Amino acid sequence: MFQMYRPVFQQPCLLHRYRGFTLLEMLVVMVIIGLLAGLVGPRIFGKVDSSKVQTAQVQIKMIESALQIMRLDVGTLPDGETALQWLAREPEDPGVRAVWKGPYMDGQIPVDPWNNPYRIVTPGPEGKPFAVVSYGADGKPGGEGLNADVLGK
Repeated sequence: MFQMYRPVFQQPCLLHRYRGFTLLEMLVVMVIIGLLAGLVGPRIFGKVDSSKVQTAQVQIKMIESALQIMRLDVGTLPDGETALQWLAREPEDPGVRAVWKGPYMDGQIPVDPWNNPYRIVTPGPEGKPFAVVSYGADGKPGGEGLNADVLGK
């Protein structure tokens, strides 16, 4: 039969069915994301710091083991940083070079997770002849928290 057409402004608009998000909805989502980041973020970054301490402890044990083997071969341990150098490079002293059976570590001596060099302390704690130490995040002896000295276990 005869059908009347509605004017354009009275026809249901398809655009109203597919509306985007309102500003309020976007703000609510942003607040929720911000709360989650505030709660979860510190826990994740706390794990990063503790993993650096664990990495330093593992590297210290590795360096100490290499130093013990070198000390058995050479018969003595040189002072300070010279001992670390002897792990990867042949000593210049011909008397030591004759008994040196290295390199005792592949490549270069690693730096600690905070990009500071490891140090050798003689005598070491608890009657040990030496200890390898990382001075922590600040690179200075002593300190607390992340700045505390790290020793091998």
